[in-house]
Amino acid sequence: MRLRAGVAIDLGTVNTRVCVAGRGLVVDEPSAIAVDRATGSVAAVGGGADALAGKEAQDIEVMHPVRGGVIADLDASAAMLQALLRRAGLHRGMLRPSAVICVPGSATSVERRSLAAAVGALRPRCAVRLVDQPVAAATGAGFDLAAGAGAFIVDIGGGNTEAAVLAGRHVVRARSLRLGGSAMDEAVVHAVKSELGLLIGRNAARSLKMTLGLAEGAPGSAETVGVDAGRRTPRVEQVPGRLVAEALEHSVAAIVVSVQEMLSDIPPNLAADVVRGKIRLAGGGALLPGLASRIEAAAGIPALVVDDPLRCVVRGAAEILEHGDELVDRATAES
Repeated sequence: MRLRAGVAIDLGTVNTRVCVAGRGLVVDEPSAIAVDRATGSVAAVGGGADALAGKEAQDIEVMHPVRGGVIADLDASAAMLQALLRRAGLHRGMLRPSAVICVPGSATSVERRSLAAAVGALRPRCAVRLVDQPVAAATGAGFDLAAGAGAFIVDIGGGNTEAAVLAGRHVVRARSLRLGGSAMDEAVVHAVKSELGLLIGRNAARSLKMTLGLAEGAPGSAETVGVDAGRRTPRVEQVPGRLVAEALEHSVAAIVVSVQEMLSDIPPNLAADVVRGKIRLAGGGALLPGLASRIEAAAGIPALVVDDPLRCVVRGAAEILEHGDELVDRATAES
């Protein structure tokens, strides 16, 4: 069944992406909202709001209302979504639109209802469908779920990591970790402060992470700018790759262990499909240098990064929006 009008939403901890039926990806913005402290009005959303984060503007409060892939602040999330959907060109006059929203497999029933309520509040007649993130990621990664074949997907987002083995449209084994790119960034911030006495921001940590990665074949160090913790003055510093790799180890090891645990419990009838299809990595964390080879070495089977991993989940959600139950029957429809 094809849906005549609708929207696919990947409401991520770091970025929110929106696809509109017939138009493709129309919104790809940071999941941030800035509120005027004096009036309570929305000052900016998306990139404009995120640009103010951590800069301590006295008249503005910047919020990131999604944590671990689920809504932590319903009011702020609803206001952010309203602005982003308006930016996407969705109007209240649209007749009975449908919305496909991706949700972590570990999300509680309360968290799932919050997601549905946030969109339902903006479009009261909207038919909201929640789809488990691994199913959307596997669809976006190119697995043919309708054919009933096995698939292994690892989606490393900003706030959570979802690893799953699927058989057709059904999750067979799954692990959900409330850690992802944001936890890695925080670990780099802490390590640079502890060892080098330098205070750096989230964006600087993210740049170091993506430049140095797990230090396999990466440059020996990378330059960053921060504030000297003692003198409280700006300072330029060379950060060694070893320091970043050690900071990332806790998160990377947890992801690798999750993959190994699922492989140790995989049904024999799925083994051949998984080996042929490879372990496919999606999400922004999939771009971490050295991660794919680390997972491949631990798993003993090939691992590869999917095309355009940042948009893999929303791409799959858009395909589910278009084809409905032809692709996935684990989605829970709510109206």
